[in-house]
Amino acid sequence: MLFLVGAMLVLGVILGAVAHLPVPVGAAAGLAIALWLTLFAARERLSGHRRTAHPDHERGGTR
Repeated sequence: MLFLVGAMLVLGVILGAVAHLPVPVGAAAGLAIALWLTLFAARERLSGHRRTAHPDHERGGTR
């Protein structure tokens, strides 16, 4: 719950800052962030490093 409150606070600060920028500047910043996230997701998907499950999870998660 605390994480959600922090996320909403950060979102409010970011949206408040963008509200004072001209629309083309805000749109360009949003496009740059979307492009960065797309490239990051593609790099993660195409990387050869696959994470393996923790051994406890393979046994049903009980200890």
